[in-house]
Amino acid sequence: MELRVIINAFGFLLLLIIGIPGNVFICFQFTYIRIIERKLLPTNTILSILCFFNFLVLFSRIIPQSLSALGVEHLLDDTECKLVIYTYRVSRAMSISITSLLSCHQCIHIVPMKHYWIYLKQKVTQRAIFIILIFWTINLATYPFFVLNANSRKNITTSVYTLHLVYCDTDFLNYKTYIVNGMFYAMRDFVFVVAMTLASSYMVCILYHHERSMRRMMNLDRSQRRSAHYKASRAVILLVFVYVVLFGLDNSLWIYTLTLSNVSPDMNDIRIFLASSYAALSPILIITTNPKLQLSWLFSHKQKSYKNGLECHAHVY
Repeated sequence: MELRVIINAFGFLLLLIIGIPGNVFICFQFTYIRIIERKLLPTNTILSILCFFNFLVLFSRIIPQSLSALGVEHLLDDTECKLVIYTYRVSRAMSISITSLLSCHQCIHIVPMKHYWIYLKQKVTQRAIFIILIFWTINLATYPFFVLNANSRKNITTSVYTLHLVYCDTDFLNYKTYIVNGMFYAMRDFVFVVAMTLASSYMVCILYHHERSMRRMMNLDRSQRRSAHYKASRAVILLVFVYVVLFGLDNSLWIYTLTLSNVSPDMNDIRIFLASSYAALSPILIITTNPKLQLSWLFSHKQKSYKNGLECHAHVY
């Protein structure tokens, strides 16, 4: 087996090993917290939905990519190709939409409490799920072209404006359709990236001024009261930073491929790896920065240890 194939398979399998258990763990933990405590903070609700769509990204894109790298051939037929590509496109769009919503929500949450910010905070907090449903409806409605033009890969000649996606091909037929389609989705992603970047930049400024003010006045009560919000803000900023870096690398490669008449499989593999890395890496960031998840896991672990201790004690007697 060639070294390129081994590296390719190892890279995609690594994304699966890290990403799928991490996203599933977060979804189940937040569901458990919601059942036990009968409530869930809006930020954690948004995070759980983000992890659900990140799981779908990995499931629909990286699993076929990994199987292909391992040598599995002819896995999907035409209908399955349409379903897998549609699921991936919608899930990836939801991932960027929800990340942007998360950063804007957290930004509104920590701004100085003036009247109009309080009103906006209440509306966004109360209608976060409704906003996500709007994003989902829009994304479901904007990807029929991929479904119509996606087919399983066959030994037939396709146009030079065909995206080769492992087991499937999406043929754009002509240059105009290829460019318009690519630019439309790139501009859509760019709008969300700009929104999350601006929100995160504003949060960085607020955190900076907060740290300076805390050094000047030793108001411990206020510091403790606001620390949870500011820790959450730092976590969101870190998520956004990782997404923006990966998004920039992915789209730089995509813009480069627009200048090529025939895109090599290696270039597509690199782009897919970068585009899916956020779905795999974000659970690590969320778990390591979310106190609620850490406390819930520790509580469950202690309960399990306590039950095991009681069982051992019972066996002794």
